[in-house]
Formats: sequence, C-alpha cells, structure tokens
Amino acid sequence: MKLNDIRDNPGARKERIRVGRGIGSGKGKTGGRGQKGQKSRSGVAVKGFEGGQMPLHMRLPKRGFNNIFAKDYAEVNIGQIQRLIDGKKLDGKKVVDQEALQAAGVARGGKDGVRLLGKGELTAKLSFKVAGASAGAIAAVEKAGGSVEVTAPKKVVDAEAAKKPAKAKAKPQDDDEDEAPAAQESAPPAAEEAGEGE
Repeated sequence: MKLNDIRDNPGARKERIRVGRGIGSGKGKTGGRGQKGQKSRSGVAVKGFEGGQMPLHMRLPKRGFNNIFAKDYAEVNIGQIQRLIDGKKLDGKKVVDQEALQAAGVARGGKDGVRLLGKGELTAKLSFKVAGASAGAIAAVEKAGGSVEVTAPKKVVDAEAAKKPAKAKAKPQDDDEDEAPAAQESAPPAAEEAGEGE
C-alpha cells in the first residue's frame, strides 16, 4: 500500500449534475425541471403546499400551549443521588447543591436551579440546598436524617388574594368622598340667595 494507491470507496464522492449543457447530457434546456410553471422558476420553495387543499399541518388538531413563563429546573431523583454516594462520586459530608450535582454529572441544564424529586430510596444523611423539592423528596430526606433548604421564592398568589378584599372595602369610602364635594357644590347657590335677600 502506497499513498498514491489510496482511493475512496466506490460512490463516496459523487460529482454534481451540470444542468443546461446540451440535449446530449439528458439535463439540457429545462434542466430536469419540466416545462414552465412556478416550480421551474428559481427562488421557489413551496413547503407544505398541497395545491390549495388544506395542508396536513393545518388539518391536524392542536392541543396545549407553550408557557413562556415556565421555570427551567434540572430534575434529580433521590435514587440517583444515593447511587452517586455509593459510587463515591458525590461527597455526602458537604452540602449537596447545583454545583456539586453538575460536577457529578447529574444536574444538566436547569438555568433556574435543581428540583429534587422522590423517586428511589435514600439512606445517606445529606443536607440539600436546591431551588425546589417535592413533598415526597423532602419526607424521604428528613426520614434519613437529612435536611432540605429550598431557595426558590414561593408564589405570591396568597398575598394578592389577601389584598383584593381590602380594595373592595376601600370603594365605599370613595363614594362618600364623591358625595361630599357634591354637597359643597350645592351650597354656593344658597349663599347667593341669602345675599340677594339682603
């Protein structure tokens, strides 16, 4: 075997078809595009067009939506963490957070942090610092003698609901204030009549 004997496998390199180079080539004149019409012109890409018939992507039913406010959590199960502890890939004496889990190769992605889930069994006593955790995961960690610190802020739904009744009560006061100027406006004509009597 010499360098000048090296060749590609048959069919590995295929030359492009040179269209419009005479009728003898079989791809001359119209260049394999047929005669006239929209598709024979350059710059035309009719993707998904079915000749006026309702296209497939519009015939299929649509369901659901994409929540643009959804949080991106890296979901990690307690069973995975126990396997890392057993394999000595994770130090159980330190706080288990996103950085430690990423270094162990578990928490991939998750720009909003890590969410701890309760699938599997946990026997090691660990302290977690995560953005979120399910009720089952927290119970399993505390049962093993560990602790879970959730850093993500709680939803402010209850606080807004508590404010709404206060706004409703404030409305009658506004009505009383509106009535007071009306009484003041009606007072000047009476004063004018008293002046005319003098």
